[in-house]
Amino acid sequence: MKLAFALAAATIFGTGAFLLLHRDLVRVVLGVVLISQAAVLTLIASGLTRGAAPIYPLTEGAVSDPLSQGMALTAIVIGLAVTALLLVLVLRVVVAFASREIDEVAEEEAERDAALERLHGREHADEEAAAE
Repeated sequence: MKLAFALAAATIFGTGAFLLLHRDLVRVVLGVVLISQAAVLTLIASGLTRGAAPIYPLTEGAVSDPLSQGMALTAIVIGLAVTALLLVLVLRVVVAFASREIDEVAEEEAERDAALERLHGREHADEEAAAE
């Protein structure tokens, strides 16, 4: 059974890594989500044991480990928060640059930086001319 979980986690992780390599920002976010879910699946698979619930009074048989379940729940909550933050950042980039492609955003940002440098260069030259 652990082999099935390992193969599923590897497949999900591989798909997430493939999506991270795309130039579309939404696919990058989906890649991060899939990688985080692969980590959760790995945490759950690591604590996969048969046993009674770990509630006092403990039974005499095997008891399942609640630590991996707690860590998985924490990872799910953190992954949800990171996903929300990334989606808001993608929304702001799309609104500011009117594009979801990383290359187009980088080109427009380089053009804006060059325009700002020219503007500051002119201002600096004007200040030096006024100081003379």
